[in-house]
Amino acid sequence: MQNQEIASRRADAISRGVGVTTQVYADKAQNAEIWDVEGRRYIDFAAGIAVVNTGHRHPKVIAAVKDQLDHFTHTCHQVVPYENYVRLAERLNQLVPGSFKKKTIFVTTGAEAVENAVKIARAATNRSAVIAFTGGFHGRTFMAMTLTGKVVPYKNGFGPMVPDVFHVPFPVDLHGQSMEDSLSVLDKMFKADVDPGRVAAFIVEPVQGEGGFYEVPRAFMQKLREIADKHGILLIADEVQTGFARTGKLFAMEHYGVVADLTTMAKGLGGGFPIAAVTGRADIMDAPGPGGLGGTYGGNPIGIAAGNAVLDVIEEEKLNDRAVSLGNRLKQKLEGLREAVPQIADVRGPGFMNAVEFNLPGSKTPNAEFTNKVRERALQKGLILLTCGVYGNVIRFLAPITIEDDVFNEALSILETTLRECASEA
Repeated sequence: MQNQEIASRRADAISRGVGVTTQVYADKAQNAEIWDVEGRRYIDFAAGIAVVNTGHRHPKVIAAVKDQLDHFTHTCHQVVPYENYVRLAERLNQLVPGSFKKKTIFVTTGAEAVENAVKIARAATNRSAVIAFTGGFHGRTFMAMTLTGKVVPYKNGFGPMVPDVFHVPFPVDLHGQSMEDSLSVLDKMFKADVDPGRVAAFIVEPVQGEGGFYEVPRAFMQKLREIADKHGILLIADEVQTGFARTGKLFAMEHYGVVADLTTMAKGLGGGFPIAAVTGRADIMDAPGPGGLGGTYGGNPIGIAAGNAVLDVIEEEKLNDRAVSLGNRLKQKLEGLREAVPQIADVRGPGFMNAVEFNLPGSKTPNAEFTNKVRERALQKGLILLTCGVYGNVIRFLAPITIEDDVFNEALSILETTLRECASEA
């Protein structure tokens, strides 16, 4: 088979609403490498969008899944429960930041985790409003889509959004939006748009994913916690993309000195198998009545088995430390290219959740054209990259944290060559 042949079949068979970044059709993968159906090898700096933090087909994850397959594949936990669901919940209750007693539910996707976190927050507070942030991404189901702070392509054409959702500008100094500006908007919102006594929750990504890999300033997160406590508002940390060693901590909220009431997670938890969760304060998690939470596939035993193995791998292979080391090497490489690549406006990101932002040289104008050229040129050279950002001018780096040193060095060489070539042609 050829990639072009499959791409033609895909165009005929699949809705155009399901976009694709490449026309590379995977045949096999191992750790940080993918081989397509034509036998060409690629270094994967996308990791299925931060899913395979532990690498494609990690032996420990695969062994756990195979063992589970030999026992059973599905019973529905709400009908016939199973012990490893309980064990994974116990582990997350210990690992998610916060010294208070916690409880967990399992679902299947990040969007589903967000939906359930909002349900739980509303049930616990008897309030309906939710405040999110511009540039944030929380999923494609209706509540998650409404919370998402970007219209195209996520909301465009899908009709009215869910009511009682409000957006505050996300603080990004690079774009002229200070922490003080954002807090001022929130204060005005409480005066003009929504009574804080009607707000169930704030929801925030500690580091924005699709929005451009901007970190919440530490002082802003602490202020948000303070405001939440003052008004009886819950704080939901959306750790779907930031979780599981990606930022150099198991959870990004560990960088902030404050804790969330509810934490959503997915992606990296399953190491390539669908699993998502909400973990939070026990009294809040118990607010919905029996039957109010759940789902047929929620906490599928295959995903649960993978999740337990992923936590083992992160601990045994010290992936938090590995993420910091890899991220520092990547950022050092990019910083060293600023003179040769004047389009570089910013290099950032905690741990191995890194990004480079491009503007027109000598200006603050986002340069999406250059960004996409870099992505396409790197792909031609065998390196898979992802773009993001409200202006489409950010490349995000999400390679598996288990990437071998020689493969990582090869990727850095491709990246440098690509950036130098694109800059010289601009």
